[in-house]
Amino acid sequence: MDRKIEKKTWNSKRIMIVCGTVAIAVLIFFAVRSGMGKSKLNVDLERITISEVHKGPFQVTIPENGIVLPITTIYVDAAEGGRVEKKFVEDGAMMKKGEPILKLSNTDLELTLANQETSVFAELTQMQISHTNALQGTIGKLNQMADVDNAFKEAERIYKLDKHLFEQKAIGAQEFRKAENDYNYQLHRQKLTRQILQQDTALSKQQDQQAKEQYAHMKSTLELMRKKVQGLTIVAPVDGQLTSLDAEIGQNKAKGANLGQIDVITGYKVRVDIDEHYISQVYAGTPGTFALGDKTYKLVVKKVYTQVTNNKFQVDMQFVGKVPDGIRRGQTLQVTLALSDETQAVLVPRGGFYNQTGGNWIFKVSADGKTAYRADIQLSRMNPDYYEVLQGLKPGDKVITSSYETYGDIQELVLK
Repeated sequence: MDRKIEKKTWNSKRIMIVCGTVAIAVLIFFAVRSGMGKSKLNVDLERITISEVHKGPFQVTIPENGIVLPITTIYVDAAEGGRVEKKFVEDGAMMKKGEPILKLSNTDLELTLANQETSVFAELTQMQISHTNALQGTIGKLNQMADVDNAFKEAERIYKLDKHLFEQKAIGAQEFRKAENDYNYQLHRQKLTRQILQQDTALSKQQDQQAKEQYAHMKSTLELMRKKVQGLTIVAPVDGQLTSLDAEIGQNKAKGANLGQIDVITGYKVRVDIDEHYISQVYAGTPGTFALGDKTYKLVVKKVYTQVTNNKFQVDMQFVGKVPDGIRRGQTLQVTLALSDETQAVLVPRGGFYNQTGGNWIFKVSADGKTAYRADIQLSRMNPDYYEVLQGLKPGDKVITSSYETYGDIQELVLK
């Protein structure tokens, strides 16, 4: 006889499904609980900085270091190379224009000058001799011309007399023809001699002019050589203070070597190194300020050097108005450059929060001051003190501006 088999309600398969479901639920519960635990963090008020958002004047500024320099610096170089023979002054001396600084010696240059002087004197002597010979030759030709003129006049007298006598038939044709031939010969001789004299005179003048030009050229060369030798004595090009003198007795200096500089101390300028990021925002006329003692002084950019070195470019700034008393060359000043006009804006103080948020969000303190929660914001320009707020905050809001480095993905801070 067949027996009916009862179906079990809790078989092994169903038990495994139930256990799996319970396990998953437990995991989800703990995961949610764990996540809820990470979404909040207790924070000690003494370890954070709470700042208030406000509206006020805003201007983009950057702080940079500047060095005080003389308004003009003239470099002193060696026009000719040589050995330092004598120093007339020491570094730091106050100089007048033309006063000697040091003397170089250059034997080759001095020997060349001596040879050049000898050549000029020899050329002068030769020119004088040539001039004397030409003058004597001219005098001889003038004497010859005088003889020719006299012979022509005598031949002309006899010719005219014989012609009259021949017309009167007082003399024969043979005697007249002889007088006529002598006259024509002396006339031709006179013309030829006068032509030779004119050519000789023109040639003498030409040679004399060429000799004078050559002599003048040699004298000019000699003067240049003398200036080179005189240039071995280095003198101050302007009134000022001698600085950075680099020369010692016995030291050899090459042609063009820098020996020092003269600082014109009638005024000062400030040379500022600026990060290359701002090179397109700084131009001639950009204003700046610096504090010295208990006073603030104004500067303005006069010249921009666009060459970038070590991620920096330089500008020269001049003082506007009064120059501080007692300012010195080489003094360092903390200069604040203004890169924009002053406007009214919503401002949040600068702080370490920006490093973690990039200015995209901030912890905003609740109205009761017990918690702080994330708030999306949009920041724009900045200066050393503030960020300009475009969206997400309004004047009167309080925010945490200290570093968020240890907060991770926390969504809410409990302030205690």
